[in-house]
Amino acid sequence: MGNQRFWEQDKWTWSIFWGLMLLEFIGVVVIVKIYIQPVYKEWLGSSLYGGMLVGPTIAILLLTALYLWGIKGKGGWGEAGVRAFQRSEWKRMVLWGIVLMVAGTILIFLTAQIGNDVDNAKTDSLKESMSGINIILALLSAAVLSPLYEEIFYRGFVYRFLRVRLGVGVGLVASALIFTAAHYPTTNAMPVNFVDGLVFAWLYEKSGSIWPSVIVHGLLNAISILAVVSS
Repeated sequence: MGNQRFWEQDKWTWSIFWGLMLLEFIGVVVIVKIYIQPVYKEWLGSSLYGGMLVGPTIAILLLTALYLWGIKGKGGWGEAGVRAFQRSEWKRMVLWGIVLMVAGTILIFLTAQIGNDVDNAKTDSLKESMSGINIILALLSAAVLSPLYEEIFYRGFVYRFLRVRLGVGVGLVASALIFTAAHYPTTNAMPVNFVDGLVFAWLYEKSGSIWPSVIVHGLLNAISILAVVSS
């Protein structure tokens, strides 16, 4: 488990937090996803490649801003959980990975009963452009890049910031809600996103490192991609 001092104080301020939230929900959700992504799609002539280019764009925006406002001169990336974890955490990772796979399957089934579509623009674009290279690119995007920048930002920064000030319970729920809302406009996956956000933050809480959640997150996304490919 991370040392107690790590969870009791940090070097961030509410102005940093709200600045990064504005960047996330105005800069990313509105500008990048609604206005820039269609430009990428037209430029590349492919909704799949346009969507894939959004990931690096978001990663650069969020991690650059986090570095400049919350990391530089404040102790380095270790402040956002980029640090080693104990070998014993693997058992917890396997357990919670299985829990998330089961919970995700149940949530998808239940929400489908009330009309929620299983597919979305991301899965549709992959199905329409199925090839070996596209599958590899999808795996790199969804199972490597996205888990890395999302865990650093939403768990390493957002969860730790809220946890230090508001406690574990509020930190877990609030960070999971922020993580879920940030997935707009992919609304059909939001119930799964919320549960994932809770568990990823809990893995961070217990280990003091973002790497367990990065690994579990990446494996779950890889399984989802492979499920789409095989369907």
